[in-house]
Amino acid sequence: MASPLSTKLYISHTTEPDCSLVGVLEQLSPSSSTKGRKIALILHGTMGHKDYLFQKRLALKLPLDSFRFDFRGNHESGGRWRQGALEDDLVDLSIVVEFLKATYGYVIHLVRILGTTNAYSPVAKVWKASFDDHGYHEWTVSVARKQVTVRIFPEDLEQFINWNASIVKNRFPPTVDVLTVHGLADTIVPPYDAVIYTSILSNRTPGTHTLNFIEDADHNFTGRQDEVVSAILGWWAARERGELQTGVWVETEHNGGPKAKF
Repeated sequence: MASPLSTKLYISHTTEPDCSLVGVLEQLSPSSSTKGRKIALILHGTMGHKDYLFQKRLALKLPLDSFRFDFRGNHESGGRWRQGALEDDLVDLSIVVEFLKATYGYVIHLVRILGTTNAYSPVAKVWKASFDDHGYHEWTVSVARKQVTVRIFPEDLEQFINWNASIVKNRFPPTVDVLTVHGLADTIVPPYDAVIYTSILSNRTPGTHTLNFIEDADHNFTGRQDEVVSAILGWWAARERGELQTGVWVETEHNGGPKAKF
């Protein structure tokens, strides 16, 4: 049996001139046909990248092929970065999906999304103060071990705040199973946000919603990233066995899988 293969791909953007979306395709059996094969997409959040936090280690442990990429303006992908540009992200995602389907014949089977900043968090309040003083806020962060400075403008934040999130309640597919992992020590996006999504997504059938809180974990799950990977793998294994139930779950030591708590 052939060894797993990692391949860096450059996907031409269809709406942004001279822009490529850069990602890594992980294949468990590269010599086998990919037509009709299931694949997982692993997506990063604000100012992240394809290998951010636990994304690469998750990709290498998933029991199916996966693809992770940098959204436009992030790390190795071209284009302009904008804070909260969810519509741009959706276009990027659509381009990637169509490429994987047309080029390899993949079937999208699992999507893992890393959350973004809450527009009403203390961080956003700092941004607003900079808007008043300078007309923009400069944000310097470390991306792939390099210092990167971006500018956030008032209209970007305004667009993010006005994003119509009712789509989650009104149009989320009723057949899709969802896992939410959230750190209880998160000061960027409050854990109560996870409760709000839980209340909405738990009312669907036959799709399920599983909420996994990690005690003392911060927004980036610092020092706890292996626990996140374990939670995702355990949830996926339970789904493959047809054992998922809507509720709050914890992991058990004896089998590494999730167990309903309440």
